[in-house]
Amino acid sequence: MRGEILKKVRRIVVKIGSRVLTDETDGLDRGLMRQLAAQIARLKGEGREVIIVSSGAVAAGRKELGIEGKPRTIPQKQAAAAIGQSRLMWAYQEAFAAYEHRVAQILLTRDDLSDRLRFLNARSTIETLLACGVIPIINENDTVAVDEIKFGDNDNLSALVTNLTEAELLVILTDIEGFYDADPRTSSNARLIPLVESITKKVEQAAGGSASTVGTGGMVTKLAAAKKAGKFGVPTLMVNGKSPGILDLAMAGDEVGTLFLAARESLTSRKHWIAYTLRPKGRVLVDEGARTVLSQHGRSLLPSGIVRVEGEFERGDCVRVCGPDGLEFARGIVDYSHKEIAAIMGHRSGEIEEILGYRYGDEIIHRDNLVIV
Repeated sequence: MRGEILKKVRRIVVKIGSRVLTDETDGLDRGLMRQLAAQIARLKGEGREVIIVSSGAVAAGRKELGIEGKPRTIPQKQAAAAIGQSRLMWAYQEAFAAYEHRVAQILLTRDDLSDRLRFLNARSTIETLLACGVIPIINENDTVAVDEIKFGDNDNLSALVTNLTEAELLVILTDIEGFYDADPRTSSNARLIPLVESITKKVEQAAGGSASTVGTGGMVTKLAAAKKAGKFGVPTLMVNGKSPGILDLAMAGDEVGTLFLAARESLTSRKHWIAYTLRPKGRVLVDEGARTVLSQHGRSLLPSGIVRVEGEFERGDCVRVCGPDGLEFARGIVDYSHKEIAAIMGHRSGEIEEILGYRYGDEIIHRDNLVIV
C-alpha cells in the first residue's frame, strides 16, 4: 500500500527540523544539507516537485549573539533569526548549486496566510517558482513575528503550506525514526509504529513534548501537522532526516519511519484554510437545534439559532461556533459583525432588514464558509 501511495505523488512538502539541520555544536550541518540536496535533486529528476519548509535560522544565528540554548524572549529569537536566515539560505544555495538547482527564499507570517488575497498571492508565487524549476524554501518570518502572528513551529507551518501549495505528500524530517507508542528517549520498550490509519486520542496521548534546545516542536506538533494535512486529503511520512539516503528509501516505498494516512473525509482547500489557518476572533453560541442542523445536515447558520455573542469581530472575520455547553463544534466566516448579530440573534432571517435597516443576506454564516471541527 505504501508504495502505491507514494508512487503517485508528484508534489511534496519536505519539512526539515532544526534538530536535523544542526550538528553536535548546534551549528548548521553542511554535510547533511548536501546529502539532502542530492536526494531532493534525484526526486526532481524523477519529475517530482519539492517545496522545503526549513527551520534552522534561529539556531544558525544565536551563536553569533552568544545565546546558549533556546532564545528566551521573542526579541532574542528575532535577532538570532535576522542573523541566521541569510546563513541558512547561503548554505542551501551552496548545497543545491552542486546539482545545478536554484532555490528561492519565502518568509511567511500567519497574517500572510490568514488574508485570503495574500494567501492566493503566495500560492501564485510558489507556482511560478516551481514552473521555473526553482525550489522554494519557506520559513516563518521570525524577524517580525510576535505572539499574535507567529505560527509557533514549522511543523504547523508545513501543514499549512501543504494546503497552500496543494501538495500530495508531507514529509517531516526529524531526529528519531518515526512515531513510537512511547518516548524512545525515556522508554526502552518504545515500539515504532510504521502505519497510523487515524490520529485518535490514544495516538495523541502517546506523544510527548520537545526535548531539544534548538527546536520548538515536539511529537505533539508533528501529530497536529499530520492531522491537519490529513484533513486536506494528504498523507504524512515522518522519518529520521539524519539517516543516510532516507528520502531515497522513503519515496521508493521502503517501510521506513511512520506513514500517517489521509483522513477518509477531506476538506476543500478553502474550508481547510478556514479551519486551520484563520485565527478566530470571537464566539457565537447556538441552541441545540442549530447545532444539530449545522453538524448533521450541513446547513447555514441563521440568526434564529443564536443565543449569545462573545468577543468583538467584523463582517468577514472567523469565529468559533459553540453549542449550549460552550464547546466549539464548528467555525466559519461571518456575514455580520458582533454588534449586528447581537441585535438580530433569535429572530427570523426575514426580520433582519426591519431590525438593522439593511441586510447582507439571510445567513450569519453560509454553509460554504462553515467547517465542522
